[in-house]
Amino acid sequence: MLWTSALSNAATLDQALTDVIDSLQKALSSQKPDVCFVFVSSAFRQDYPSIPQRLQQALGARVLIGCSGGGVIGNGQEMEHTPAISVTAAVLPDVTVTPFRIADSLIPDLDASPRAWHQYLGIAPQDNPQFILLADPFSLHIENVLMGLDYAYPKASKVGGLASGTTQPGENALFFNGICYKSGAVGVAFSGNIALDTLVAQGCRPIGKPYCITKCDRNILLELDGQRPLELLRDIFQTLNAQDQNLMHRALFLGLVMDPLKSHFTQGDFLIRNIVGLDPEKGILAVGNLLRAGQQVQFHLRDASTSADDLDHVLTGYQSHVGRPALAGGLIFSCLGRGQHLYGHPHHDSHAFINKLGSIPLSGFFCNGEIGPVAGTTYLHGYTSCFALFRPIYVPMKSQLLFERAKGKLSTW
Repeated sequence: MLWTSALSNAATLDQALTDVIDSLQKALSSQKPDVCFVFVSSAFRQDYPSIPQRLQQALGARVLIGCSGGGVIGNGQEMEHTPAISVTAAVLPDVTVTPFRIADSLIPDLDASPRAWHQYLGIAPQDNPQFILLADPFSLHIENVLMGLDYAYPKASKVGGLASGTTQPGENALFFNGICYKSGAVGVAFSGNIALDTLVAQGCRPIGKPYCITKCDRNILLELDGQRPLELLRDIFQTLNAQDQNLMHRALFLGLVMDPLKSHFTQGDFLIRNIVGLDPEKGILAVGNLLRAGQQVQFHLRDASTSADDLDHVLTGYQSHVGRPALAGGLIFSCLGRGQHLYGHPHHDSHAFINKLGSIPLSGFFCNGEIGPVAGTTYLHGYTSCFALFRPIYVPMKSQLLFERAKGKLSTW
């Protein structure tokens, strides 16, 4: 298994493509990649249609997928608001790579059987596929797609992001082999001798204590432990220092416990969701997720320091839980709200990754929403960094398996 990546921040498309193609061809040494991931900054918007065709012709990739981004990531660098192209190429022996495209008008209904999804994508669940998904935020009900994929492939990891770089429908790009699409989603499924480990860093820390939802109406939070949520927030506010009190006004979130069997909660047990509205007179909140009575929740805050600590915690946990896996390559899907906007300096998440897990080929882009699992269910996130980490399950040598997936270790951390 060979992964290699290249990034160019040349000002012109011709030079950027020359840079990445030359670098990849040298690393591949005449081998044809089984898959290429391509991420292109919006500075090259006018040239989107020609990019996948030129790359596929030069590299001979069997499968090529990618998208546009407000910024692109590669080789430990995060290029924001500047011309850049990032490409990863992988040679994957004993791995089946199946590309697919999704159009919103053609996806199976929410009440369709798993078989409808299997037929639509042409991917059999018994092949144990693992998914990378890139989607346009304007033309696809991505939550419906994620629910359908979870229903049809419950054991599969799914990670990815929403294309970015524009605020107008029809201006994002999705690359699928030699074609540039402006809507829907593209993706690739891997099966065979490949493991896909997923990391989701949501960048929040809890405040106060956990509460139980005692009354709600869809996404409207009416009562926590029998009290109005704004009353509880006022009480929490009084216990915080001045810095956290300021954060409550601009960076307050609600963490939903997704495992009803848990009674003690730690980092990673919560699905972080925006508080999208409030009614001061009634003391109630609107949350960016459906709620249910009996669910445990806790309020959270986010800032640069918290996000950095959370990412460090996630990476350290992966490193210690798995040991030192033979990682071959990875993809990063980071929110547009992170990067320099959050940390005040460039390359933070990429450098944190390298410091913990080494200089493996890592590429990706800044997303308009990130896709990754929490507690075994796939969600669309905001303000997160989601990682897809690839490694061989085994290395054949003299009919022995030198590496195999450790028993009891899941592919999501």
